[in-house]
Amino acid sequence: MGSEAVIVRKPRFLGLHGFRTSGAILKKQIEMKWPKPVLEKIEIVYPDAPFPARGKSHVQRVFLPPYYEWFQINKELTSYTHLDECLAYIENIIIKQGPFDGLLGFSQGALLSGGLPGLQAKGVALTKVGMIKYLIIIGGAKFRDKSVAEKAYSSPIQCPSVHFLGEKDFLKPYGLELLESYVDPVIIHHPQGHTIPRFNEKGLEMMLSFLGRIEKDILSENKE
Repeated sequence: MGSEAVIVRKPRFLGLHGFRTSGAILKKQIEMKWPKPVLEKIEIVYPDAPFPARGKSHVQRVFLPPYYEWFQINKELTSYTHLDECLAYIENIIIKQGPFDGLLGFSQGALLSGGLPGLQAKGVALTKVGMIKYLIIIGGAKFRDKSVAEKAYSSPIQCPSVHFLGEKDFLKPYGLELLESYVDPVIIHHPQGHTIPRFNEKGLEMMLSFLGRIEKDILSENKE
């Protein structure tokens, strides 16, 4: 009997970069630190955030400008400016460059990625595009603005997710708090700070397993 080779497309993720960095910077951070076995199993699109940085970037000694921010935030991290414009901007990217299977976010991008499934479920964001299916959260946290948080986290977030928690990350307590809103999250611990981490053997195994799960879902969808 002959057999036909089954070609499974790579999962496509929209990569949301950190505060006052850029899509190009996130691409460099990931491609410098993540090994080929991971990079070969995922396609990531790296847009720039909509607003030019309104202050100094913490990466300016390492990466060249320009730098961007998704929205503005006060010192207490409890109030946001231009968040609605940011959400509309992300939706437009998905319409033009999608579809995407999920979101990958780091820092401010992780804040967005971690809250968007709940906002979408409530019908207050991404109403013109398909549902977010998977999440990769690196250095994440919860929205602190009560008016946003009560919509984003009012119900358990069901979509499969992997969360990177750094032992030296100043956002780790907030990343742990975010986990409470998720059903059965995959948690990859690393010894570093607020950064895109390299993988140890266990973390690599967990990440490949997560991506393999998505591949199986895509294969099942193709058969249907």
